[in-house]
Amino acid sequence: MSSSPLLAELIEALRCLPGVGGKSAQRMAFHLLERDRERGLRLAAALDAAMRRVGHCSRCRNFSEEPVCALCAGSGRDRHVLCVVESPTDLAAIEQATGYRGQYFVLLGRLSPLDGMGPEELGLGLLTQRLTEGEIEEMIIATNPTVEGEATAHYLAQLARAGGVKPTRLAHGVPLGGELEYVDRGTLAHAFGSRQVL
Repeated sequence: MSSSPLLAELIEALRCLPGVGGKSAQRMAFHLLERDRERGLRLAAALDAAMRRVGHCSRCRNFSEEPVCALCAGSGRDRHVLCVVESPTDLAAIEQATGYRGQYFVLLGRLSPLDGMGPEELGLGLLTQRLTEGEIEEMIIATNPTVEGEATAHYLAQLARAGGVKPTRLAHGVPLGGELEYVDRGTLAHAFGSRQVL
C-alpha cells in the first residue's frame, strides 16, 4: 500500500466516516496532501476543537458547547410542546423544514435490545423527569418509521400518557407530490390504514 505510516494512518482514520470506504478515504487523503494542505490543517483544527468541546445539552441532549443549548435557553420557544427525535440530524431537519417553535428531546438512538440500546441509553429517565415537571402538554413523537422507531414511538407514547401529556405522532405515508403508482407497497398500505376524515 503506502510507504508512509502517517499517510496510512490518515486513510484509516478517514474510513470512520459514514459511507467512506478505503478508496474514498485514500482519495480524500491524497487530495488534502496534494492540493489543499491549508484547508486540511483547518479541518484538523476544527475537528480537534469539536471533539474536545462539543458535548450534549443537559436538558435536551442535542449537541452543545454549553451545559444548556441555545434552543433550550431561548425564551422564544413554546415550552408546552416537546418534539422527540432520534438524532441531532433529525432535529436539524425539522428546524430547517418546518415552522416548529417548541422544545426538543434527542434520544441519540432508538430502542434496540440487540444493539444494547435500552431506555437508559436513550435518556428516558431525563425525558420522564421533563414530562412530570408539568409544563409540557403535548409530546410530538418524531421517530423514524422503522421497526425499532415504531417500537420506540409506542414506548414513548406510554411514557407521555403516564406523565399526563398528550402524545402525537408525525404522519407517515404518501409524500407530497408523489404519485401512487411509484409509492412502495408498505408506505401505501400504512397511508391507506392511517387515512383521516377531511
